[in-house]
Amino acid sequence: MTNDHKNRSTGGLALNRRTLGQAAIAGGVLAGFGRAPVFAQDTTLKVGVLLPRSGLLAQAGQACQRGADIAPAVLSELGYKVEVLSADTESNADVARSRTEKLINDGAHVIVGAFDSGQTAAAAQVCEQRGVPLVMNIAAADKLTEQGYKTVFRNFPTSTMLVSNGMSLMKDLFAATGTTPKTAVFLHANDTFGMANKAAIDALFPKLDMPFQIVESISYDPKAQDLAVEVAKAKGTGAELAIVTTRANDAIMMVREMVKQRWEPKGIVSPGSPGLYDEQFYKVLGKYADYAITNLPWYDPKAAMTKRVEAAFKKQFPNDRFEGYAFNVAFTFEAILIAADAFKRAGTAEASAMLAALRQTNLSDKLMVGPAITFDDKGQNTNLISACIQNHKLRPTVVLPKASAEADPVFPMPGWGKRA
Repeated sequence: MTNDHKNRSTGGLALNRRTLGQAAIAGGVLAGFGRAPVFAQDTTLKVGVLLPRSGLLAQAGQACQRGADIAPAVLSELGYKVEVLSADTESNADVARSRTEKLINDGAHVIVGAFDSGQTAAAAQVCEQRGVPLVMNIAAADKLTEQGYKTVFRNFPTSTMLVSNGMSLMKDLFAATGTTPKTAVFLHANDTFGMANKAAIDALFPKLDMPFQIVESISYDPKAQDLAVEVAKAKGTGAELAIVTTRANDAIMMVREMVKQRWEPKGIVSPGSPGLYDEQFYKVLGKYADYAITNLPWYDPKAAMTKRVEAAFKKQFPNDRFEGYAFNVAFTFEAILIAADAFKRAGTAEASAMLAALRQTNLSDKLMVGPAITFDDKGQNTNLISACIQNHKLRPTVVLPKASAEADPVFPMPGWGKRA
């Protein structure tokens, strides 16, 4: 309790310690936060949104930014008062660290970001040092919630969760289509996210009783100008299935090379990485973008919050398809929603109160499929589930589970020369 609070009076009579103690007991909610709210109820929550809006990951960062751009207006309709302070990481972890510091110095009460695991790790270090909450929008490396930090909250699957859920859906895909490959090759970026996914596959694959063997893992630099050598190597294995961990730029380069070298595996499947469902993937590759599959969490098109966000997106970005941006928009919006919900319950943006409220999150009015958003003692939402998303007619389409499917899965995929 500050001296200012101790010295306040009501009707000219100073509040003594006994009176304060009785008031605290009567308002038992305060016990959960350790101190009385210090902000008036009309205070606005300042959310620092940290994203790679330029550099290698600019396409994804800009897509995420659209979720942040529409958030204040949508949340205002729901009774939340939010101001977004945006910063560009330039796709660089060192810049992410310095921009996180600046956002906090500029008054951000909570940080949201940063799409990339390496950049998010840099931001997490700063937030932990400064005692400021970090709500991750997209970042999968397991270590982000495994290093004992008390200020991090992740409403996104870990690499282990992505791979485990993604591999399970592959079995469902094979069963639904009556086609099972016997061999696979794994192509993945050698960045923080790609290596985390490789580690998860290496650890989980022997335990998952998959019906195929991974004959080789091939890594590549996502900054490379082309992937001719890597695709030739993958083709040379004779593998029937291409498992990939990509982002939009390298996914485009990879498929271009597959078409050029006439490598036609039965399918291209990602256990939870971006790229194959991004709008840029469709725009650049056209018919060659179809039939690629990504197993990952997806938005519920029937949810009331999805309809609100989609309407706001179409109003602000009338020339863009919501579906091509929806994954990045949805997870970014939900991260800001989580922060706003905690702020509303806490009644203050003071850090310790926000952290306590975030730990008590139980948010069911959201976009993504699955149970209510809650966090374990590490700050991880462990309830996220995945769907099988296949590109049909240049649109990300749910094909599994059957109960949520918009179309039937197609596997094997048609050869490159057989596309309409």
